[in-house]
Amino acid sequence: MEYRKAQLKDLEPIAKLFNDYRVFYEQPSDLEGSINFLRERLTNSESEIFVCQDTDKQLVGFVQLYPIFSSTRMKKLWLLNDLFVDPSHRGKGISVELIECAKALSKKTNAAGLILETSKSNNIGNKLYPRTGFVLDKEHNYYSWEE
Repeated sequence: MEYRKAQLKDLEPIAKLFNDYRVFYEQPSDLEGSINFLRERLTNSESEIFVCQDTDKQLVGFVQLYPIFSSTRMKKLWLLNDLFVDPSHRGKGISVELIECAKALSKKTNAAGLILETSKSNNIGNKLYPRTGFVLDKEHNYYSWEE
């Protein structure tokens, strides 16, 4: 397996994985929309995406991070927003290695760290994240507003 930063030439295979990720989270399939969304992120340098490429040169997983900032720490934080591995490649440690790519980015950019959220029903993620050094925040409330 090879882990590397995604490039624009990877757009279509990443978009396929991204679309599958969205479907996993009960969103309607939209491959064209996925391509357009990721093209904008990559072209405008609005996110960092790392991929896992198998020995057949197929992309089988990705992690996408967005930069945010902490006023109290006066540093950048990275929001680990998307992590997905093709179901046929799960159980091989790919998610752990993609998280390691995210941690390396945080260190390289002198960020305060990584943050993420996942649903309480995501049993796999809720076991994975503590195993990779993430700590569940039990002291703060999470709120959202949607229009």
